[in-house]
Amino acid sequence: MAQNAKITVHPMYQIGEISERLFSAFLEPIGTMVNGTMFNPKHPTADEQGFRTDFIKALKETNLPAVRMPGGNFVSAWQWKNSIGPLADRKVVLDPAWHQYYTNEVGHDEYLQWAAKVGTEPLYTVNMGTGSIQDAMDLVEYTNHEGGTYWSDLRKKYGHEDPYNVKMWYLGNEMDGPWQLGSWNQNPEGYGVKVLETSKAIKWIDETIETAVCGSSAPFMEGFPEWDETALNKCYDVVDYVSVHHYHSAAPGDIKALLGGSLYYEDFINTEVAMIDYVASKHRSPKQVNISFDEYGAMVRPLQELHPGYGRYNMARNHYRFDPERRYIRHDPDNMPDRRFPGGDMLHALSMASIQLALLRHADRVKIGCMTGGLSALASSDHDHVWKSASHHVFMDLINYAKGISLDTKVECETYDMPGYAIEDTSQYTGKEGVNFIDSASAWDRDNKRLTVFVINRNEDAEYPLTIDLKGFEGYKPSAAYRMHTDDMEAKNTFENENALVPEKEENYTFENGEFKLHVKPLSWNVYVFES
Repeated sequence: MAQNAKITVHPMYQIGEISERLFSAFLEPIGTMVNGTMFNPKHPTADEQGFRTDFIKALKETNLPAVRMPGGNFVSAWQWKNSIGPLADRKVVLDPAWHQYYTNEVGHDEYLQWAAKVGTEPLYTVNMGTGSIQDAMDLVEYTNHEGGTYWSDLRKKYGHEDPYNVKMWYLGNEMDGPWQLGSWNQNPEGYGVKVLETSKAIKWIDETIETAVCGSSAPFMEGFPEWDETALNKCYDVVDYVSVHHYHSAAPGDIKALLGGSLYYEDFINTEVAMIDYVASKHRSPKQVNISFDEYGAMVRPLQELHPGYGRYNMARNHYRFDPERRYIRHDPDNMPDRRFPGGDMLHALSMASIQLALLRHADRVKIGCMTGGLSALASSDHDHVWKSASHHVFMDLINYAKGISLDTKVECETYDMPGYAIEDTSQYTGKEGVNFIDSASAWDRDNKRLTVFVINRNEDAEYPLTIDLKGFEGYKPSAAYRMHTDDMEAKNTFENENALVPEKEENYTFENGEFKLHVKPLSWNVYVFES
């Protein structure tokens, strides 16, 4: 038995309001995500537009707040005007970002109409790589203007009488990345000026919208955070968010590094907040720009061969590869290969949840969070079926219970150290000392007099006796307690058995004098709800 652990929460120690968009998802037409999972006219459940209604129904039941669409690297060369109107007139184009043919069967209108069917808010990404300011203006006019102009009347002609009223617009995707088509990697000032002019123009078309400027694609970027500062300094007065991305990696078997990866997200967020506020002070602005963490993930990756001595060339060597043998792929939605990744569901669910808890702990400034793979986390699928993975249950806990105010959640427990490591030349992690085995965040829904404490045990071997000190929440009592845990880390939910990993009621606890006591299992997800 490990030493006792303690969590303390108090209503006086508030971080900030939790945005409804914090636990959202990301959609990009990579592989079969669009052609196969979202869209398959030959599927038994396909509707009149070719959308799989089994996938729509599964997502609709989750009340998913928002989805960022339609990309991603894809969008930096995508011409939305090629994707509207009669299907017979649409252009099949190359997508150099992912080396695929894109048929535009799922086009601008279809993305937004699919979001409406799911019942989720579309967060739209604009092509700022090869696209022009005029393209962005025409896009917003087509999408949001009520009528009486060429573009808004064209929308009506193509079958959508009412404006879509898209409220959130991302001005580009990972524009600091040399891998990006039309990258602004070498010219953050030029990108910032383009965002200034684009955001100004589209807000004059629809003054109810919000916009985001791209920040760094990862904390490893050579220009971070100077690139972000230079770009934001040019457009601070007309944008509402800085968009940032990160994918954390750990070597196979290094569970401590995988689940401790949320600390690097927190470092990233803290640096971005400091940078944003520094720019605000230079502008003498009372306005607060917030963060949209609209792509994130955690994954196991084998350690790659390193190439010391190359310096900045390592980034070019990784991203300027021109393979004469590579061929473009056409993804047939009716030929969807079965992609079952090795390993069980539990570790993946915990690694993503650890990032989500980090976002929750920064809810005062992180107002949008879009999980990469969030749609499949909520509704796993193959060519024929849809089911619930372990990640579905964790994601649903956060959608349902992480409401109201994020509280500063003090944790006292055993710790461990993470030595520094390099996955490959451009993904290198400094070491971390004193990482808590118990990871936690909490949400206080004052209107409904409900407090929820979320807990992850990062320890793969030890069970912890845990005390949650709730003395500041007088009159609150336990109303529900759940945990998800397995001794079989290879266990995986499938369509045939989607109950291999599900939450179980936790009944072995005590509650006296404002202290909630129980034991938390190794590598477990835990949710404790208290109500007054």
